[in-house]
Amino acid sequence: MSLLRWLAAPLAPFYGLVVRGRNRAFDAHPERAARAQAAVISIGNLSTGGTGKTPLALWLAEELDQAGFPNSVISRGYGGRRSVDVMAVEPASAAAEVGDEPLLMARRLGPGRVVVARKRAAGTLLALAQEPPPRVLLLDDGFQHRALHRDVDLLLLDGVRLWGNGRLLPLGDLREPQDSAKRAHALVVTRGSRAPKAALEAWWQRYGSGGPVFYVDFAIGVLRSFATSERVALPAPGLGHVFAFCGLGHPEAFYADLVVAGVSWSGTKSFPDHHTLTPQELRQTQAEAVQAEATSLVCTEKDAVKLGEAHRAVLTMPLWIAEQQVIGADLLLAWVMARLQSLEGSGVGLS
Repeated sequence: MSLLRWLAAPLAPFYGLVVRGRNRAFDAHPERAARAQAAVISIGNLSTGGTGKTPLALWLAEELDQAGFPNSVISRGYGGRRSVDVMAVEPASAAAEVGDEPLLMARRLGPGRVVVARKRAAGTLLALAQEPPPRVLLLDDGFQHRALHRDVDLLLLDGVRLWGNGRLLPLGDLREPQDSAKRAHALVVTRGSRAPKAALEAWWQRYGSGGPVFYVDFAIGVLRSFATSERVALPAPGLGHVFAFCGLGHPEAFYADLVVAGVSWSGTKSFPDHHTLTPQELRQTQAEAVQAEATSLVCTEKDAVKLGEAHRAVLTMPLWIAEQQVIGADLLLAWVMARLQSLEGSGVGLS
């Protein structure tokens, strides 16, 4: 246990009381949750960090768009400091203002597709003001944001880390009790090929809603050059040894994904989740890479959106950006689309 968690341990019972009390209040008065004039899909989890919410939200946004369900993503914009709370995220926005994950999504999805708002209900108003308005709203990391009604609630669980020690913050990694899983319409197990399926399905039977369970995986298929935007498909036999770094909630998953993709790394360096790497820190990371006899650096897309010209100036070796993709999620997409289609006759704002 970290020093901070050890110091906060006496507060654990009070945290549990607050979370349970808040959930009971929403359960007793569901009318407190605001309703948007569009179908709302929430992608969230019970634990802190690292389950793949943002990659899945981005993938779902792209797939639904291609299937005829134009959509917008609403995010809290964690890590961003802005004077205006509700803000549209553009590809040229600053990560320091809107947050790294919303900026990553905006660069992939394009203008007018991502909104950051601490109060998601207010964010829906800006998203729906777009022309034409979206048919679907996606809440990135929305499971605990109960002030907005959702029509599809997807609960993500990392198939490798599972539910940790099963304890609430600060003694464990759970944001709320495991029986909160009953609110979810479906369980999505990420890194599902490595998951203990029998144990997971027994857990879902005990704590969940009885909805379907989907197993999906993430894979790194391409490396993109930070300097030239050249894209190299993996595996790339001539790549040599790389030095991997990232600022993620679960950095070990990134390093493991690189190995699975055939990328051989000679060393790694992890920063706190959402950390903005300074040019000096990048220079130091590069020095460690040289000591590890690496020939290049590699980071995630989430890290790369926070790098600029000052970072480019300190680089003396190639920097690659790992592009992640979602695989094995066809059944999940079909189920979500069926749920959306079933809403069309129920008065939900699909048009």
